[in-house]
Amino acid sequence: MKMKTVYDVQQLLKKFGTFVYTGDRIGDLELMEMDIDELYQMEFIQTEVFQLAKLILRKEKRQLQETKRRLYTWQITLSE
Repeated sequence: MKMKTVYDVQQLLKKFGTFVYTGDRIGDLELMEMDIDELYQMEFIQTEVFQLAKLILRKEKRQLQETKRRLYTWQITLSE
């Protein structure tokens, strides 16, 4: 399975019976990352899959945080 998106990581976790949805996207990404860590430590997934999943999750988290930061900056600018 070639993963490219967070959805692909979710499908991988689903194969192991893990479903993550808290309503907080960044929180979900952090929980998924912890689940991926556990799967790797238990040797249920290969190194390449582990690394790619971590990369995808971290990239998405960074993009969300950047979007939040930009939105906050934009709101401050409007209120001045």
